[in-house]
Amino acid sequence: MPIYAGLMSGTSMDGVEAVALQVDAAGMQVRGAVHVDYPSELSNRLHAAVADPAACNIDSLGALDAEVGEVFATAALRLLEASGLAASAVRAIGSHGQTLLHRPRAATPFTLQIGDANRIAERTGIDVIADFRRRDLAAGGEAAPLVPAFHAAAFGAAGESRAVVNIGGIGNVTLLHADGRVSGFDTGPGNCLMDLWVREHQDEPYDEDGQLAASGDVDARLLDLLLQEPFFALPPPKSTGRELFNRAWLQKKLDQQAAAVADVQATLCEFTAATIASAIAGAGLAPSQLLVCGGGAFNGELMRRLAARMPGVPVRHTGTAGIPPEQVEAALCAWLAHQFITGRPGNLVSVTGARGPRVLGALHRGGVTET
Repeated sequence: MPIYAGLMSGTSMDGVEAVALQVDAAGMQVRGAVHVDYPSELSNRLHAAVADPAACNIDSLGALDAEVGEVFATAALRLLEASGLAASAVRAIGSHGQTLLHRPRAATPFTLQIGDANRIAERTGIDVIADFRRRDLAAGGEAAPLVPAFHAAAFGAAGESRAVVNIGGIGNVTLLHADGRVSGFDTGPGNCLMDLWVREHQDEPYDEDGQLAASGDVDARLLDLLLQEPFFALPPPKSTGRELFNRAWLQKKLDQQAAAVADVQATLCEFTAATIASAIAGAGLAPSQLLVCGGGAFNGELMRRLAARMPGVPVRHTGTAGIPPEQVEAALCAWLAHQFITGRPGNLVSVTGARGPRVLGALHRGGVTET
């Protein structure tokens, strides 16, 4: 019964989720999970690097890569301890790293994840598979989202149409068609704009249960301005990130339509719900249920707004289907490590647009090499 560990930090950049995933012929089962926060000073530097990439010099980037790698290694060790697993019981660790930039449509496309996997391998003694995205990009793909392949394996049901939405900093949707087809793409902002707004005005990392959003009113004109972003008119495959949806982007909209703090938050919450619902409707899928994972699944106001925009469709979190919402992306990384070790592709051409299926990742050997 092979066990793989997965390490993930998303665009919220608040810390590392770590999951131990058992993968066998019967399916997948989470054997343990922990969360390790980034030190606040490190989190602030990561946010600053993403907000102003030109100000992040090579020395700063090198230090961030090393420090993030150390936090990931700590998360892996704490996972072993919390799960009661010896290092020898884990076949491999899948480490996503921390995305700083994702520019698949640049003149020279690239995606950049940091978090030195050598440090994870050295401190744990376990083989580490990392750098999952760049092979898909090299094959002409968007390198994102990668999670639909895992969603299909974990949440697919024969003969049933389902939609799975991951609401992290950025939202993405997986469309599981009744005939077995799988499609997916980034929908736009998930929590990122709401998080930065509440951080700026309430000095909190996120809007707990959507309380600030619930206290305000949606500004219809501001919502319309947000929805005019050309990204939403692009056909799949498509992906995005904080390089587009950031504080400067939001300020341009607010310069055209100012609103009270709570009303802006309410509008951003509605914006996320609207773009997700529109993405599903635009794909022509009538899902029997919508499964939600990521931090957005814990935002009650967002879940209510999403359900209101999808009448007749049960909206549930993925815990009802076997994997708690906060563990899905780390479980993806464990699954990608399994795919690498077994020589199987981790991407879906129908999602990323790559020239073909590819085994994703690079191996960093754990343990000590005898001389």
